Amino acid sequence: MRTPIGILISGRGSNLMAIKSAADAGLLRAHIAFVGSDNPAAPGLTWAREQGLQTIELDYSSGRLRGEEQLEQAMVYYDTHHLVLAGFMRILSERFVERHKGMIINIHPSLLPSFPGKKGIEEAFRYGVKVTGVTVHIVDEQVDHGPILAQEAVTVEEGDTLQDLEDKIHGVEHKIYPVTIDRWLEEGDFSLPRLRRSIP
Repeated sequence: MRTPIGILISGRGSNLMAIKSAADAGLLRAHIAFVGSDNPAAPGLTWAREQGLQTIELDYSSGRLRGEEQLEQAMVYYDTHHLVLAGFMRILSERFVERHKGMIINIHPSLLPSFPGKKGIEEAFRYGVKVTGVTVHIVDEQVDHGPILAQEAVTVEEGDTLQDLEDKIHGVEHKIYPVTIDRWLEEGDFSLPRLRRSIP
């Protein structure tokens, strides 16, 4: 039986596309119940509609409370308990995270705890690191924090541009996220550090 998941995006939705591709291929024990976005003009939202997915526009214009109320309503309507953040640029409130503890997963383009925040790829590149990567983690009350489910390293080669690094990072994201989501849904409670592991 496939578990319904809600996916939240703010932009292109490339991880959404990778997740849907894995689900369509039978590699993910989930189906996408809805796609939500705080950005009504997000290209990923348009793509989701073209794919026949249910979409929700979350209204953050009057504050986070209204957006999260709409998200809660969507989760109830679509009988969805698991949320997948895939380039969602809003910070969920502590109240919301506590209410759905262990049921929200996020992907971040660095090896956390290094380079948290919106510019993780650029900051790692400007700093001059030789190795960065991708982290998948359970969302907790802190930003880009919480039990780590998987990490994969990406090497910064001599002569790489920022765009080169971004392309490498996104390639790893599209591989690691569906695999980790599937394992998360299979094994359940990832709130304990003992379940921390890497993708081979």
